[in-house]
Amino acid sequence: MSLLDITNLSLSINGMPILRNVSLSVNTGEIVAVTGESGSGKSLTALASMGLLPKGSQTTGTITLEGQDLLTTSEADLCNIRGNDIGMVFQEPMTALNPVQTIGAQVAETILIHGSMRKSDAMARAADVLTRVGLHQEQFPLSRYPHELSGGQRQRVVIAMAIALRPKLLIADEPTTALDVTTQAQILDLLKDLARDYDMGLLMITHDLAVVSDMADKIVVMHLGEVVEQGETRSLLTNMKHDYTKMLFAASGHQVNLPDLPAYDVLLSVKNVVRDYTTPRKTVFGSKGVFRALNKVSFDIKSGERLGLVGESGCGKSTLTRAILGLEDVQGGEITLDGAPVFTGRKPNFAVRRKMQVVFQDPFGSFNPRHKVARLITEPFHLLQTPPSHDERQRLINQTLTAVGLDPSDANKYIHQFSGGQRQRIAIARALIIQPDLIVFDEAVSALDVSVRAQILDLLANLSAKYNLTYLFISHDLSVVRTITDRVLVMQRGEIVEQGETEQVFTAPNHPYTQELIAAAPILPDLQHLKE
Repeated sequence: MSLLDITNLSLSINGMPILRNVSLSVNTGEIVAVTGESGSGKSLTALASMGLLPKGSQTTGTITLEGQDLLTTSEADLCNIRGNDIGMVFQEPMTALNPVQTIGAQVAETILIHGSMRKSDAMARAADVLTRVGLHQEQFPLSRYPHELSGGQRQRVVIAMAIALRPKLLIADEPTTALDVTTQAQILDLLKDLARDYDMGLLMITHDLAVVSDMADKIVVMHLGEVVEQGETRSLLTNMKHDYTKMLFAASGHQVNLPDLPAYDVLLSVKNVVRDYTTPRKTVFGSKGVFRALNKVSFDIKSGERLGLVGESGCGKSTLTRAILGLEDVQGGEITLDGAPVFTGRKPNFAVRRKMQVVFQDPFGSFNPRHKVARLITEPFHLLQTPPSHDERQRLINQTLTAVGLDPSDANKYIHQFSGGQRQRIAIARALIIQPDLIVFDEAVSALDVSVRAQILDLLANLSAKYNLTYLFISHDLSVVRTITDRVLVMQRGEIVEQGETEQVFTAPNHPYTQELIAAAPILPDLQHLKE
């Protein structure tokens, strides 16, 4: 008998079919990866296993945990099963954690709710569990709050909460999507070790085959609410039968063909930039401290060049981006665009700012949902001294939407009527409509499915050929940076530790930090090697 057995699970919500005849199993000590794009039904399958389905849900089929059917179990019994027998790690740790409770209290809460031990013993167990996930008490005491931790550290706390009572089954729903490559590698190794050490079953949900190809024992591929293919990892990867599985694999390692780099003059120049922030006093009468976020950063971007910027969270990427866009002044050095300073007299230079645009990570969050697309993508017109007339405005809207692969009629729709990939196309259209000299892509594809990501990367390559784009591409996904840039900067603790032609840096990195980043990045296996 399997630890978890899902047999012919079908789910509808208010009459809308979501899952159809889903069947999969997880054995004790086994790691099973469920992969597929957004909307494939991965997360709802996991939530059904936890008994956390939304109102209006109707299910058929069975979900059994060691023979007990969870779909017919009462809510009171399910509350006892959650935490005790099944633990869950959610995608966004900051949302899963209570910001006003210490990490010790939150891990101990899981233990206390189930009445397993006294509070003092629960806090001792919390300390042990946090130490097991890499948060040692000397550096991360129980009194720490979530906001005092990095993203990877917060995810470790969530994992500690999930394993506090050593459940038989651990469900991890996209636990590394928003993490840096080195942190992602650490979390994946941690989950793998926990499954082996505690002999737990691990159900890992992800949209990226590269993340689990060397970790999972079995892979289950879902598409539009159905399981289209599943099997032992090596066997499935070397003998993919379904077209959707083949598409996912190809999209995970998608490469684009950038046009040749033109030999133009320097457009953006960053010279010895320094950015300091004051930190709070450590004592009542002590002086404020100083944190140096950027330390003498220097580089150039030529017109028509595609430059990548990589580095872990906290390395200074966002601070540098704000400085380039003229959103923050700097304490030292100079940033110029086409020879003109981004800041003049400690005030932003609007003549320069109108030559730059930015595409953000979350397209939905960067748009006003009450406005139609036509108004959203023409927002940059307010930067122009002479905005286009009505006819010219309409021509630019139609031209730009067509350029990003959308229809001109989409201008009359609202942003909620589009998919994630379409929203990112609209964000690119907004950045492109005034044809700026420089576009900054800030993690512009990190939240997208692999197939949609491939489409957006192809779009950028096509736009580069058509508009001779100059852009700064910021990402923690090294495979994306490798295919979409000509040169790359590697940033660590506020400094550029390595820079050069992209392929040269990735093939023969000089700095130990660059070597560490590249080694940590998940890569798809060589299918030919696997077959041999």
